[in-house]
Amino acid sequence: MKLPKSSPTAPEKLTVPIQGMHCASCALKIESVLKGLPGVQSASVNYATEKASVSFDQQKTTIDAILSAISKTGYKPVVQEGAHDHEKAARARDIADLKRKVSIGAVLSAIVFLGSFPEWFPFLPTILSNPLLLLVLATPVQFWVGFSFYRGFFLALRNHTADMNTLIAVGTSAAYLYSVATVLGFGSQLYFDTAAIIITLILLGRLFESIAKGKTSEAIRALVGLQPKTATVIRAGKHLNIPISEVIVGDILLVKPGEKIPVDGLVVAGLSSVDESMVTGESIPVEKTVGAKVIGATINSTGSLTIRATAVGAATVLSSIIRLVEEAQSSKAPIQRLADKVSSYFVPAVIVIALVSALFWSVNLTPIFALTIFIAVLIIACPCALGLATPTAIMIGTGVGAQHGILIKGGEALETAHKIQSIIFDKTGTLTLGKPQVTDVLSFALPEKEFLHLAASAEAHSEHPLAQAILARSSHPISPSSFKAVPGHGITATVSGKKIAIGNTALMSQLKVSFSPYTKEIQSLESQGKTVALVAIDSQPAGLIAIADTIKPSAPDTVAALQKIGVSVYMITGDNHRTAQAIASQLGIHQVLANILPGQKAAEVKKLQKAGQVVAMVGDGINDAPALAQADLGIAIGSGTDVALETGQIVLIRNDLRDVLSAIRLSRYTIKKIRQNLFWAFAYNVVLIPVAAGVLVPFGFQLNPILAAAAMAFSSVSVVANSLLMKRFRL
Repeated sequence: MKLPKSSPTAPEKLTVPIQGMHCASCALKIESVLKGLPGVQSASVNYATEKASVSFDQQKTTIDAILSAISKTGYKPVVQEGAHDHEKAARARDIADLKRKVSIGAVLSAIVFLGSFPEWFPFLPTILSNPLLLLVLATPVQFWVGFSFYRGFFLALRNHTADMNTLIAVGTSAAYLYSVATVLGFGSQLYFDTAAIIITLILLGRLFESIAKGKTSEAIRALVGLQPKTATVIRAGKHLNIPISEVIVGDILLVKPGEKIPVDGLVVAGLSSVDESMVTGESIPVEKTVGAKVIGATINSTGSLTIRATAVGAATVLSSIIRLVEEAQSSKAPIQRLADKVSSYFVPAVIVIALVSALFWSVNLTPIFALTIFIAVLIIACPCALGLATPTAIMIGTGVGAQHGILIKGGEALETAHKIQSIIFDKTGTLTLGKPQVTDVLSFALPEKEFLHLAASAEAHSEHPLAQAILARSSHPISPSSFKAVPGHGITATVSGKKIAIGNTALMSQLKVSFSPYTKEIQSLESQGKTVALVAIDSQPAGLIAIADTIKPSAPDTVAALQKIGVSVYMITGDNHRTAQAIASQLGIHQVLANILPGQKAAEVKKLQKAGQVVAMVGDGINDAPALAQADLGIAIGSGTDVALETGQIVLIRNDLRDVLSAIRLSRYTIKKIRQNLFWAFAYNVVLIPVAAGVLVPFGFQLNPILAAAAMAFSSVSVVANSLLMKRFRL
């Protein structure tokens, strides 16, 4: 695993796998210790992913201090290169160990069970019923098969806490030790079968849970598996096949047809089409020519490409995506706080209930009966299902999103998306293709060619999309001798000694240039949804240039679908009201925020929030950064290579507006699954703890401790299985 590089100012982020956690209480214990370290700004430990995510000030604490703190709690942090492979190998070892212990435990427990009830199995040899033999058979199950429970119990004791290991260790030890006392002549009944079968059943449940949890991480493994292992680099005229880790920025690489592109880069020679579906989710291959950007791990389809590496290792788009998905899967949703709070008080409360129940029944019936009740309550109440309810659903939800080019940065974003009441779409580049074209030119005095030449030359230093459209209409623009951009208004420049201004009516008002004689022409063009650039030369009206941006094909259907599910849709733009309304009418948007400068977008978001709306902002992730940050949910949209991965809580890699709707649908479905999981986890404990405590004994029913163990194991597996059903969800 690659640790973060040092930075003198920004907080470090560390995601580290942890081995040895057995329940949500283990995660809460580690999380509490990490939050207590100086300089740690936030810490989240996820039981389902078995990872800790820590944000910290490197000037106040170190990575070694964090790892040491985890180790001191009794759990093992995994930090090394190739962490994904190591995690997979470690999980495989854990599963193999569990299988071995479950198999041996099952055989020994079965023999102990048969020997404990000779009246049911009279055909078996009487030696099987010998108490000493039962002791010999049950002891390895108790202390070898069940060793992890004792280890966890003593770790919890050392940290002054209690967890599921406490419940199991105390419950089964009570049964085992009473049975030992009986063998020694101090008791009256044997419970070796109860202790052995409980341990075996719970380990069997843990085995199923571990296998199921491994499946929830398939999205990350699939992304990691996309990374090519080698690359063909051209050095000193020779073609060398080297490990991907040895490629450096600036290397020239050859990519043959059918090969994976090793790293992010620029095409320097060749022509081909590239399948980018594994990164962007877009199924149609993209044509690549000289100068085009390529993404590492995508597949070169038809021709050979020569590329120059621009990003390697952790700096590539794929690595950034993997990092974001990892962080998301290790994060917690606000809805999980309830489960965490309950879990923190749960185990001590269960121990009290078990003791009170045992005391009650020892007084009203017999101590032996009370012991059975005590064990049943402890075993039935393990809070594993509560700990797994939320994180497993978040893991699957974020994984499904990543596979479809929707990067959800955390549980909070995933949860917020289902609450959205209003969505504000930036117009240019979001609702439109962002590639405006000049549609009309009206020159008042100069020939059109000369007029366009001066306008294009004035815009030569501008990067605004409208400027690029004007530049495209002149073949040989020259550089202006002076240039000034007026944000939200336009530009002023000097070309061949002429003072030129190009912009909107606000700019012309500032410059005291009147276009009132041309109001009719301006309004006619704007009513068609075109942006009109007013051009003044030497402080006199010189002409009009109408520019139109093409609406994205998916935009009208996306708007209609969002409105259909009850979301209010707004369009925000710097265009004037007439132009904005014309475009909005084509999109089916009824609420328009026009004449809004870039710096004012965040204020418009805040206005809706003050009105009680839960607001999402959809923009390109760069110019709209303040508004994305202000919104309850920021959604950055753009192509896989250009998107600002650090902007927005949800990043849509494909330039497809339908993914906004897909993200909301995925959020609603995930929250639905979380609520189902939490309901069953809470219902299981609320219903079965009283039953285990003996509330149905007056009616002739008592919950056997062995059945309690089976029910506890089933509850955890059922929650994970319900989350795994999310993989069937189709966006």
